[in-house]
Amino acid sequence: MKFPWNDGKIIFVKANQKTARQCYAESLKIASPDEQCKSGPPTTDHINHEEITDLDPRPDSRDKRPSPVDELDDLQIGNFPGQCIKISRQLSLELRQQLEAKIVKNVDLFAWSSADMPGIDADFICHQLAIHKEAKPVEAIITESQKLLSVSFIREVRYTTWLANVVLVKKSLGKWRMCVDYTDLNKACPKDLYPLPSIDRLVDGASGHALLSFLDAYSGYNQIMMYPPDEVHTSFITDHANYYYQVMPFGLKNAGPTYQRLMDKVFHQ
Repeated sequence: MKFPWNDGKIIFVKANQKTARQCYAESLKIASPDEQCKSGPPTTDHINHEEITDLDPRPDSRDKRPSPVDELDDLQIGNFPGQCIKISRQLSLELRQQLEAKIVKNVDLFAWSSADMPGIDADFICHQLAIHKEAKPVEAIITESQKLLSVSFIREVRYTTWLANVVLVKKSLGKWRMCVDYTDLNKACPKDLYPLPSIDRLVDGASGHALLSFLDAYSGYNQIMMYPPDEVHTSFITDHANYYYQVMPFGLKNAGPTYQRLMDKVFHQ
């Protein structure tokens, strides 16, 4: 691993990949039934109904994210409470004023909900699938999607060849993310070998600069339209209807390379 240090030098951290993978695999494991039952089977009076309804069995302690070292202030840039960003207190007054002025000037670039996303023109880029003709789909089952339907990210479908399951994953803040399991569809698609960014090149490019700025695209994948003939292949099943994506969803095998193509076209200069 490489990262820039305060004096502009690049720091190298070397580790054993095998040990690191073992630690990561251990962190994903759920407690075995023997460990869960050490205290004996719970009686009816002691059943925690909140745990019964928790669809994500991972311990909450593993959802904690690292926080910045600097103390942060809230900078209100939207019209409603909560539409703010964090800015470091360690910045000089002059630099802070310049940064705040630049952010406020470009406040239209920030998205607070899916409805704020204009999307990428399909003539500029869209995601197209290459499916092996001999591949066969399998049906499946599970849950929800009204938010995506309300912003036209998905559309109801009645007759489809491919149909995928929906899985709910808890976010770090306690909310739920809806994920579609495209395992079978991905098996039928050859890998796109478009080069993804190299961490070494990114670190080397960032070294020597006084200020590092990180931007997170709001639902970046969902801003790319699907290639129209391939939309129906992204179909998934819920308890009340079947839908397909009109925008590129998370979970598709070659979504990463398509998004990288977009970034390369946008920042080619």
